[in-house]
Amino acid sequence: MKRTVKLFSLIAIFGLVLVSCNSEPSLQRYFVDHQEQSNFVSQDLPVSMVKIDKTNFTEEQKEAFESVRRLNFLGFNINDTNKDVYTTELDKVKSILKQEKYQDLMEFSDKGRKVLVKYIGDDEEADEVVVFGSASDMGFAVVRILGSDMSPEKMMTLADALNKANVDETQMQEMLNFFK
Repeated sequence: MKRTVKLFSLIAIFGLVLVSCNSEPSLQRYFVDHQEQSNFVSQDLPVSMVKIDKTNFTEEQKEAFESVRRLNFLGFNINDTNKDVYTTELDKVKSILKQEKYQDLMEFSDKGRKVLVKYIGDDEEADEVVVFGSASDMGFAVVRILGSDMSPEKMMTLADALNKANVDETQMQEMLNFFK
């Protein structure tokens, strides 16, 4: 009997290990693998460090802002010498974002710049929101928005509020410089 229990436990543990090993590339792994490479700019920013004037926020906008914990930014700067690398890396990110777990939230383009917003989760709660932007003359950038009790609807509300808010840009200077 003990031998059967041990054997069953061993099989269960082995099965869990096999199931948890996913060979599919992930955005998190992509960030880790590329954050120190040349041509890339990386920044990890806790939202608590971002100084923002929330006095004009509605309760819903405050709730959305407080649901976000951290922003992870990774950008690729394109130049005349790395266009082939740019194309390869752009394809890798697009491939990751085509995975079934990423739900479409919004997509738009303007003057050759494309922005795609996706999320992982369901209609009620997002575990992660991803903003991906690319432009053939600048490169591409990916922002992972991580938090708790986030919802796609809240993120749209927050985007609108941040667009109108007074933000102290000094904490995000590296990210903002990428877009210049």
